[in-house]
Amino acid sequence: MKIQITNGMYVALLINLVYAKAIGITQGMIAREVGQDMWLATLFATLQGMAMIYLGYIVLRRTPKHDFVELGISLLGRWFGVLISLLMVAFFAGAFFTVMVTFVYHMRDYFLPEMPLYIFVIAAVGIGWYGAYHGLEVMARMAYVGVFFVLLLNGLILVGSFHQIDLENLRPVAETGLPRILWASRHSDADWAIATMATAMILPMVRNPEVRGRSGIAGIAIGGLLVLLWPILETVVLSSEVAQQYIVACMKLARSAHMGHFIQRYEMIMVACFSVSSLLQIMMCLFASAHGVSKAIGWKDYRPMLIPVGLALGGLAYWGVEDHMRAIDLLNVWPYLALPIAFGLPTTLLALRLAMRRKVEKAAAAPPPS
Repeated sequence: MKIQITNGMYVALLINLVYAKAIGITQGMIAREVGQDMWLATLFATLQGMAMIYLGYIVLRRTPKHDFVELGISLLGRWFGVLISLLMVAFFAGAFFTVMVTFVYHMRDYFLPEMPLYIFVIAAVGIGWYGAYHGLEVMARMAYVGVFFVLLLNGLILVGSFHQIDLENLRPVAETGLPRILWASRHSDADWAIATMATAMILPMVRNPEVRGRSGIAGIAIGGLLVLLWPILETVVLSSEVAQQYIVACMKLARSAHMGHFIQRYEMIMVACFSVSSLLQIMMCLFASAHGVSKAIGWKDYRPMLIPVGLALGGLAYWGVEDHMRAIDLLNVWPYLALPIAFGLPTTLLALRLAMRRKVEKAAAAPPPS
């Protein structure tokens, strides 16, 4: 594998891939189901995300030079690799739509309501093309910048909201019951799945195979803790009743935060800080989708597929984001499409790997299939 990123870059990528949508659209959806227990649902989703990413590592541990598609080809042949590729493309097409909902509704609804929708879609796809074309290493270096801004934003929102905290808003804890909280966590699970499915594509490009599992868990854990601050603050500052009234609950929190008389309303600070993570999610969805299509048709280079894939995903995003009610309906359906792929694909591959150990040993000794 010519392209290699460090384990630190890998962790930074995972943090960015779980952050932007998880603090934006997702928390309002969870609040509408479990109220003040929204932070518990996010915590459970983080634990589940750690298990998901470790499962992906276990699947590829014996064949560290292979991704899911290449492992599938080694186990059952070309047709199975094509099937996995198409599942990956379908997953990242849906993930691209959810990320675009976050990007557009933050920018358009709160700052530029008169701007035509196609401008936002063109800008997002264009920037996504640029990052995906230059490859994983460039995106991984950008992820360090994204982590810096994530930390800065979390620090600022905590300082700006601290004087409004009312811990009574957290009570009673777990009032809705554990089953409902776990069920509501599916919305965050779908966000974490973007990172875990990206890992299925990029894990062979991470150096030091022996620590990939720990790095993946660390990335999800750190990202989850950074996300967890938002539902806690939205509950103790706004109250869950207020948070559930907004599509983008985090922007309501940003509007209420301030530091003295000097910095009033954090909206612009928030968008400036979280935009890197949002754009990295867009880049990774385009990168992974183009990779999936190129592997399905047998091309070694994914770059020629970036333009047709970007146009198709941009058209899908435009259609879905154009109508707020349609977007919310699709977001509610998304976990039922995303999680069977995110859980089912690695589970199936692990079962096949255990059942076909001789083929796995042969695949581990050979170079990855083209």
